[in-house]
Amino acid sequence: MLLGVSGGIAAYKAASLARALLKAGATVQVVQTAGAREFVGPATFEGLTGRPCYGGVFEDVHRINHIRLAREADVAVFAPATANLIAKMALGIADDLVTSVALSLTCPVVVAPAMHTEMWLHPATQENVRTLQGRGVVIAGPDEGELAGGDVGPGRLADEEQLVAAVLGSLTPPAGPLSGRRIVVTAGGTREPIDPVRYVGNRSSGKMGFAVAAEAVRRGALVDLVTGPTHLPAPPGVTVHHVETALEMRAAVLPLADKADIVVKAAAVADFRPATYHEQKLKKEDGGLERVELVRNPDILAELGERKDGRVLVGFAAETDLEEERGRDKLHRKGIDLIVINRVDFADAGFNVDTNRALLLSADGGRVEVPLTTKAELARVILDQVESLVERADP
Repeated sequence: MLLGVSGGIAAYKAASLARALLKAGATVQVVQTAGAREFVGPATFEGLTGRPCYGGVFEDVHRINHIRLAREADVAVFAPATANLIAKMALGIADDLVTSVALSLTCPVVVAPAMHTEMWLHPATQENVRTLQGRGVVIAGPDEGELAGGDVGPGRLADEEQLVAAVLGSLTPPAGPLSGRRIVVTAGGTREPIDPVRYVGNRSSGKMGFAVAAEAVRRGALVDLVTGPTHLPAPPGVTVHHVETALEMRAAVLPLADKADIVVKAAAVADFRPATYHEQKLKKEDGGLERVELVRNPDILAELGERKDGRVLVGFAAETDLEEERGRDKLHRKGIDLIVINRVDFADAGFNVDTNRALLLSADGGRVEVPLTTKAELARVILDQVESLVERADP
């Protein structure tokens, strides 16, 4: 695979990315812009990859490097991709080795933007990104966080795990049980508005559902992710549908589920919503907040259980006690194939953290206990179980 490094301060992270890609089994060929070499010298990449790191159009001219390197690549990732590099790629400018290689590629391409917030949000950059996406380029990130000079905002290079997933996901999907299957994943919590300022909600961050969606893409699935409000970046290769309320989630999920082979309901959907929405902000002095009448929301998981039509249905249950007893009841009452029960009363598991512990129960009596682990690893365990269900269902 080809790793193109451009001249942003995040270039130092490209060395760690190269190493991670090597650990994932890739042969990594690095090309650099002149600006990138101001941050990280070629010797660093050559020591890591065991291959020459090219930076000039006139290096080994007789080998016509920009064509040779492009033809050898099964997938290419540009990380970091500055606003300048993105603009050149969108316009087809080839004025150095990196852009000449980029213009010669016929393989899948991943672009990982990294720049200051003002540059990322500029209409020209956004238009260039849309141009690349229209050509099939996967845009991975950027994340929101600390930037050079102490600034904070969107523009930070996506984390290493996300970039590796984007690169691997861009390759020909593996020929596994989920390859080519349509999967709907729900994530995050819903917000049920009281007035333009306040809402009824919960503490779900969406991390578990996003991890399941990312893992499903890695296994070759076609993934629709329906998510409540969250600050998480969209997993590469996933089609994201943003919703806010339980009713909006129901309206998005049901038609998608009708076309899906598998539905994983990881979202924490509010059980109730305010009976009345107030167009104007309620004033505490008027007593309008002393009592908020609630009405029950539709049970989306139960509806999906009633209209399964042969698809695999996975539910989640967030519990604080009697988790196995409550989980088995929900498993059978709602007609689902697999339930993931997680305790949310521990500081290191459940909402708003990167780790989880869970108990997986299946309708056929299966039981898998997962000790404390990352949500990414738990997603792998969940989809292992889903693959087993799919294989058993296939004639």
